[in-house]
Amino acid sequence: MSVRLVDIRKEFPDPERPGGVALAVRDMNLEIADGEFVTLLGPSGCGKTTTLRMIAGFEAPTEGEIWIGGEMVNNVPPNKRDTTMVFQSYAIFPHMSVEQNVGFGLELKGMAKSAIAAASAEVMEVMGISELARRRPEQLSGGQQQRVALARAIVNKPRVLLFDEPLSNLDAKLRETMRVEIRRIQQTFGITSVYVTHDQAEAMTVSDRIVVMEKGLVMQVGAPFEIYSRPSSRFVADFIGKVNLFPVTAAAAGAAPRVRDALGREFAAGSADPDLKAGDEAFLALRPESLRLGAAAGEAFGEGKVTKAVYLGSVIEYEIDAGYERPLLALSYDPVDGEFYRVGDRVAFSFPRRAAHILPRR
Repeated sequence: MSVRLVDIRKEFPDPERPGGVALAVRDMNLEIADGEFVTLLGPSGCGKTTTLRMIAGFEAPTEGEIWIGGEMVNNVPPNKRDTTMVFQSYAIFPHMSVEQNVGFGLELKGMAKSAIAAASAEVMEVMGISELARRRPEQLSGGQQQRVALARAIVNKPRVLLFDEPLSNLDAKLRETMRVEIRRIQQTFGITSVYVTHDQAEAMTVSDRIVVMEKGLVMQVGAPFEIYSRPSSRFVADFIGKVNLFPVTAAAAGAAPRVRDALGREFAAGSADPDLKAGDEAFLALRPESLRLGAAAGEAFGEGKVTKAVYLGSVIEYEIDAGYERPLLALSYDPVDGEFYRVGDRVAFSFPRRAAHILPRR
């Protein structure tokens, strides 16, 4: 079922200014296709959870329209919207078995016991929790409880499935497993899903598209690869992973972008912001994995001093002082076969021009 947000604005009373208002969401327009998995991503206070709650009907927009499946639902109460929320707290009933928890929503709808049992068994099988059917919540691990909460949401076959940071209470390794499972299950049932998180890796794993938000505004909407490789602003580039930013001037824009650095060198870049014009002050954005250390003579873009080297087994993280606003970040993979650099070493660096993206300097 499709979801459409039109000119959404949400105000709350400002506790610091009596009579004033604080903007939680402003000028938000978003279309989510039937069966699509969209993640709202951003730092705390950016408006992502407020947006999710407005779709669910727990909050009303101050202005704008919310449409679900061609129906405007601004005045439709939460229990009539046919959406289901999966919370970070699981909200599993402690006095019920797993099977009873999963089938509870169907029982409220007045379905026959045989139909409830069949539907619950089908969903528990897909979720991989059939063998837990008779257990109580206190007998389950955190990951198992999350699966039960997800099964209970899916068994109702909602038009839209809403996730409010559902993995935040799990440890790091279990989060990695569960985010893959959530994506698999969503694709299995084909339910339109809206997911809220502040975890960039989580968003990249589960999403068809990511909506990056800051201070109530949508900063960029795109597929994970697009958001990561072609960020639209310094905020997006910084928030999605780590990035190196070289101050440059745009020498040419369009399909064949070129930049000029502080030394007057002009060279091609892989891509550029579509609004960039020749002569604009800009940043050349480069991900750490694309920065190559130990360039041969004549190939180097620059040189700097290693100020930090962190060995992480499969990768070494370096910080390099090259005289820019902040240290450059570089990743060296498979260090067993590569060269180790120590703090204090001087090292040349280069990068493939196709990996560089030009951003406005804002």
